[in-house]
Amino acid sequence: MPIKPTLRTRSRWTILAGTLALAACASGPQDNLSLIPAQLDQQTQQSGLFAQPVKWTAQRPGCSGECPKLVVDSLAFPGHPRLTDLVDHALAAMTWLDTQRPAPYDTIRSYQDYFWKTAGPRDETDLTARARYRNNRLTVVELDVGQYRTGMAHGMSGSQFLNWDNQTEKALTIDNLLASGARPAFDEALKKAHDRWLRDHGDAVQSLDNFSRMWPFVSSDNIGLTDQGVVVKYQPYEIAPYAWGQPELLIPYPQLQGILRPAFLPPQP
Repeated sequence: MPIKPTLRTRSRWTILAGTLALAACASGPQDNLSLIPAQLDQQTQQSGLFAQPVKWTAQRPGCSGECPKLVVDSLAFPGHPRLTDLVDHALAAMTWLDTQRPAPYDTIRSYQDYFWKTAGPRDETDLTARARYRNNRLTVVELDVGQYRTGMAHGMSGSQFLNWDNQTEKALTIDNLLASGARPAFDEALKKAHDRWLRDHGDAVQSLDNFSRMWPFVSSDNIGLTDQGVVVKYQPYEIAPYAWGQPELLIPYPQLQGILRPAFLPPQP
């Protein structure tokens, strides 16, 4: 059984949490104005900020044979440089796992220079950003980083949600999204979603007691607003074996009454 890379995994998201906190609002939007449409459509993409793909692949200059490779499949938001720069910076930050010193780069381009200097012959990094949910007031971007190092049994991967208020041009942290004092209630709602997730995967869990001892429930700040509710996405090894990938738990909006700030709930009819 592989050892859970808990410290290294959490350190990556601690670094990114600091990045997002610097870009966040001091407080959430006004609670009397809902940022979630009354009519919800699956993966709403019809409105919101225009996103332009940023795609390129490169290998170490002058290299032949087996060469380190960098793959970028990201997004730019024309007219919104703060969001474009934040996506770029956050993806770069997610590659750094050293808790003892800061990363020597802060953009994808500067990471590329560092990567060419330090990468092994078969190393590869994949940086991905995709719009998970959009409306006129919100843009939710899912950031994904995959890294393979020469000689590893398998790659390392992780993801993070970025919830962006289009009007204030600020990133929204979990503290902006939850009502005051609602974290315990959110954790309880997330635990119920986790229980449902385990029941849905009953065929793959031979012994629920053994599975729960090996992979106990933990809460997470990695949440994204969608049209159906709040999605919580976990990193590999956090609540399940590596082969299970990155589990997602959904908490529907009706179960978040009194937990999310009213601005992030669909308006009542």
